[in-house]
Amino acid sequence: MARMIFISGGCRSGKSKFALEQAGKEEGEKIFLATCPNIDEEMNSRIERHKQERKGWRTIEEEIELSQIFSDLPPGSVIILDCLSLWINNLMYRSSGSLTQDEVQALSLNLANSIQASNAKSVFIVTNEVGMGLVPENREGRTFRDLLGICNQAIALSSQEAYFLVSGLSISLKPKPENAI
Repeated sequence: MARMIFISGGCRSGKSKFALEQAGKEEGEKIFLATCPNIDEEMNSRIERHKQERKGWRTIEEEIELSQIFSDLPPGSVIILDCLSLWINNLMYRSSGSLTQDEVQALSLNLANSIQASNAKSVFIVTNEVGMGLVPENREGRTFRDLLGICNQAIALSSQEAYFLVSGLSISLKPKPENAI
């Protein structure tokens, strides 16, 4: 059973850096599962820059079907899934706004089950915490916030460890098991 490590925080809080540092301490093939869509030149430049920063990591780009990726991972691999926020965004976009809370709950639990059943050693799951700010002024923003909150809760509850990042500092929300690295 793969160990799940949930990492949340605000934008630019240091989540991805923390995930890379922690995952880098572990033995095993390193795989970065990216959910960011290639939507414009600026985003493409960001994606390429981030790939260069991850020397020694194999990158898999998948915007929607995350659960399927976990069925074919090499035994003992160390995975970073970055990020759930974009995954929910991509699902909302694909559904033209008709994605429901029940569907997100089911998809999130399916993802957690797929991760736990995989051959991976550890899976570091990065996401944004969007529920601590102002209520979005439009319906689509409020729907995104609600759906991501449902996803984050399902994945965090399924995880063995959970961290919250603020200004590059981590706060442990769920303790690390004694035998973990």
